[in-house]
Amino acid sequence: MTVHPRVCVSGISTWNQSLADDVLLYEELGVHTIGAALRKIESEKDVELLLSSGVKVANVIGVGHSGLPRALELANRLGAPAIVFTTGPAGALEWNDAATAFGAALAPLLPAPLKLCLEHTNSLRHDVSFVHTLRDAIDLARRFDIHVCMEINACWGERDLVRTVADGIDRIGIVQVSDFSIGTLSTPNRLVPGDGDIPLRRIIGQVLDAGYEGVFDLELVGPKIEEEGYRSAIARSCAYLSDLLTNSSA
Repeated sequence: MTVHPRVCVSGISTWNQSLADDVLLYEELGVHTIGAALRKIESEKDVELLLSSGVKVANVIGVGHSGLPRALELANRLGAPAIVFTTGPAGALEWNDAATAFGAALAPLLPAPLKLCLEHTNSLRHDVSFVHTLRDAIDLARRFDIHVCMEINACWGERDLVRTVADGIDRIGIVQVSDFSIGTLSTPNRLVPGDGDIPLRRIIGQVLDAGYEGVFDLELVGPKIEEEGYRSAIARSCAYLSDLLTNSSA
């Protein structure tokens, strides 16, 4: 299988698999670009494994801003140009106060030597973020001079998404791709792209038309992915997204 140059596979897509098994799977499937999951890099041996694997690391991903110093160190060692992170919970703070506190926590790390990409999340995930729309994420990115991870699974139903993307394309540093079936009442419970109801061809076309030049990061997680198995889910996702991007002349 030939994987499109702009297709990236997040380490989160193999949530319960070891990093060593990830590397073997990447080689088997021809995956050339990955997002390194902070939770899987526990030792110097893990860093060396990634460095010797031959894969390109497009980003390092963690949860919450508290892990940013370690993520910055790892991204520098792995040659990753971006970090994907969330705000962390707001707790008892009102939204605007939480945003101010978030900015204060970021301040010692700015300006960063690479793209800090703030990910917005599903509104059920107040445990990891208080930012639940792409529009709010872009507003905060402009306020603090950082970038955004556009999580399609969390923003595909937003009002006037095409305008939000066009107006904020200069702040979109990563685009995450997966699918979702309407009627699903649990999270995370994502699908292989093309298996669900998200109009991915339309949305990705809008992102490309706006001038996005980065990678499309497959982030597959949940019971349907576990049931199918990582190899099949990732292979089918890479094939779908590669075909979409090829036919879009991306």
